[in-house]
Amino acid sequence: MATDIVTQLANSLAKTAVEEKELSYKGQGKKWDDANSVADVVKEIEEFDGLQALRLEGNTIGLEAAKAIAKALETKSEMKCCYWSDMFTGRLRPEIPPALNSMGDALILAGARLTVLDLSDNAFGPDGVKGIETLLKSPTCYALQELRLNNCGMGIGGGEILAAALTHCHKLSSEEGTPLSLKVFVAGRNRLENDGATALAHAFQLIGSLEEIHMPQNGINHPGVTALAKALQHNAGLRIINLNDNTFTAKGAMAMAQALKHLRSVQVINFGDCLLRSAGASAIADSVSGGLPILKELNLSFGEITGEAALTVAKAVKGKDQLEKLDLNGNCLGEDGCKALKDCLEDLNLGGVLGSLSDDEGDQEDDEDDEGGEGEEEEEEEEDGDEDLDEEEIDEEEEEEEEEEEEEEGELEKSSTKFSTPAPASRPPDVSSFLSFPSPDKLLKLGATRASLIQQQVDVSDSTKTAEAFLKIASVYKEENNEVKDAVLDSVDALLRKAFATPSFQGYSFVSSLLVLLGLLKSEDKVKPVRVVPGHLQALEHVVRQDYFPKENVAVLEAFMSR
Repeated sequence: MATDIVTQLANSLAKTAVEEKELSYKGQGKKWDDANSVADVVKEIEEFDGLQALRLEGNTIGLEAAKAIAKALETKSEMKCCYWSDMFTGRLRPEIPPALNSMGDALILAGARLTVLDLSDNAFGPDGVKGIETLLKSPTCYALQELRLNNCGMGIGGGEILAAALTHCHKLSSEEGTPLSLKVFVAGRNRLENDGATALAHAFQLIGSLEEIHMPQNGINHPGVTALAKALQHNAGLRIINLNDNTFTAKGAMAMAQALKHLRSVQVINFGDCLLRSAGASAIADSVSGGLPILKELNLSFGEITGEAALTVAKAVKGKDQLEKLDLNGNCLGEDGCKALKDCLEDLNLGGVLGSLSDDEGDQEDDEDDEGGEGEEEEEEEEDGDEDLDEEEIDEEEEEEEEEEEEEEGELEKSSTKFSTPAPASRPPDVSSFLSFPSPDKLLKLGATRASLIQQQVDVSDSTKTAEAFLKIASVYKEENNEVKDAVLDSVDALLRKAFATPSFQGYSFVSSLLVLLGLLKSEDKVKPVRVVPGHLQALEHVVRQDYFPKENVAVLEAFMSR
């Protein structure tokens, strides 16, 4: 009888629920190049009465196809949600801004009032932000609640354009008596850095309605973190703060700790891999102890925090009845520190909330400069210098390797003169030579057929050899050199397209080999990791967007790389 009552109640609730009228093409992998290719989609949009949500993610849309879809949207005044992530794979970057602009203009013409705009995983850069600038400033976005721009390569310039557009939208919407009340902002992996983050912080402070902010992996240091901290304390409804994998140092952490004292609704804090250090962690702990009554998750992993500071954090969560997870993995606790931390939380009846400590770095001296932050600034400058040095070392190694090869070839030529045989002709481009000692020059010298030559050379039935070849090709990537960049991306595309099309190729084994070689996964065979260079990450970011790369493998990579 009770079951019947529950069923009836569920049915009644289902009937009274507001149904979102959604048209979805999500994940179909369609390639829409022109108006003809998208004719069926246009027809469905036109015939869909009261369309509120359109999902186009996981397809690839050309400029002419976008214009055709835009034309169909011009009458859809009830549109609320645009799920348009990952819809420009393989498109030229100049195509994307006008495509976005045409679709945005259509929504404005229709008089739509958006609540959700998701353009994540579209590598459109600053110009792409310009493509949505008019839309963001228009009445169509006055009621916007969720703006998702994760992994779009906006850069500093894109962040500044976005911040100005949001500020303008808030100003005009306030004048109409309905101020922009953005609740969710997502912009991870965008290389916003300090200037981009600071510009957005000014907009966030003005808006004041944020409930979730996700800005991981943006290269933000303590000046940008401090600007964000100041802004966040003006958003009293904040529930989730995710700034994972930026560089707080103690100075930024203290600013963020001060902001947390003004917030009562925070449930999730993710400051993992942010180099908080002990002083920063202790400051965060002080804020947690004195407030945040409904905290559910606290992530301070991989922050160079010592055992003593970790204990301070543990004591700070005493009485947090809703706490579900405390992550202090990858710090510098040492064996005794790990045991003391576990014992402390057990005594507080919170033993179940502590995450794994398997990646603890061991007991290390905490030599941070707690006084004025000068040491931190010097360290950041040294880190920048180290990056420059690494690039110089790589170039020097490449030159040395090329010189060694030239010397070897010279010796061979000298020895050949001892015999009455003709001097050898100059050798044709050699893929094996490139893969043995990769350099940009060698890759270019392989010529226009380099991709097919590499395909022929690499045994794609062997996932480990394929992973090694991928990393060697990617290592010569040069962002500032378009010829080299295109050669690298064409080559890795050809290699992996062939690999994933080969029945015997094991995708998960390939991903595992990549993770081992990048030092993110331990190997029983004691494989020595490669020295990770920016090209590896740039090439990975490119290939995971391609249609040949299985989505399930993307998820595995993302789980490791995000750490």
